[in-house]
Amino acid sequence: MSAVIRLGTRASLLARTQSELVAAALRDHLGREVELVEVTTEGDVNRAALATLGGTGVFVGALRDALLRGDVDVAVHSLKDLPTTPHEGITLAAIPQREDPRDVVVARDGFTLGELPAGSVVGTGSPRRAAQLRALGLGLEVVAIRGNVDTRVGKVMAGEVDAVLLARAGLARLGRLADVTEVLDPLQMLPAPGQGALAIECRRDDTDLVAELAALDDAPTRAAVTAERAVLATLEGGCSAPVGALAEVAEGEDGPELWIRAVVLSGDGGLTVRMSASGPTGDATGVGTRLAEQMLDDGAADLMEAFARKQHV
Repeated sequence: MSAVIRLGTRASLLARTQSELVAAALRDHLGREVELVEVTTEGDVNRAALATLGGTGVFVGALRDALLRGDVDVAVHSLKDLPTTPHEGITLAAIPQREDPRDVVVARDGFTLGELPAGSVVGTGSPRRAAQLRALGLGLEVVAIRGNVDTRVGKVMAGEVDAVLLARAGLARLGRLADVTEVLDPLQMLPAPGQGALAIECRRDDTDLVAELAALDDAPTRAAVTAERAVLATLEGGCSAPVGALAEVAEGEDGPELWIRAVVLSGDGGLTVRMSASGPTGDATGVGTRLAEQMLDDGAADLMEAFARKQHV
């Protein structure tokens, strides 16, 4: 095993910040030296909307290729960007403790969503956020935007939009929670499956490193995001699909229990299928899968079909 772990990361400030968190854990908890290696991904160079790129894996493929070539030993991703299907030769070695997964509002004049006047322009690059925002019926105009956190928040400061929706986790890691004007209740807006969690991948055959990285895994986080990703996989939705899911581990009568809520929406937010379920943490995949199957039977299949058709127009 190499003395220095080469950690692959995207070049963006948020990606490097997240990778530095993992690097610090490797140094502090495992006593390993770590070198960050920047890798450019399709999502970094193609400025088209994520939905038109197919969404799934646009920030992930180049990092995985670098892993398999042996250019890096470890890759760090935002878990919500990770495809739900396993990748040959690569293992998801650790999922550290999750940040707060909720979405937030950054708005002019310190406004919350409810305080924004009708007709206000709200920017987001996420069909999930856009659909749930429209479903709230607040009379807001939703526009598609892309870019890093600085770019998006800058559009509010410059008056190009009245507000933007972002993941709280990214702002927290960047030390920018002071920009937040409202933290959205999951009852209003369910986050993306896996939002707020980091994924640490390495080559499957690097067994010593796989064993080392396991020390960074957080069992409650893994159970929660496994259930959420099982919902997404069963619905056959990519990371840009209008699907929200949030699972939490709580103490039940017979020990830890998993609780999960999920929603599938039409693009305009006019149609929704929303359900919840619970079950043992040891059956996280089963809990998520069965919930998604119930949703498909209750109309989510038509919504997912309509979304897939729109992607291929």
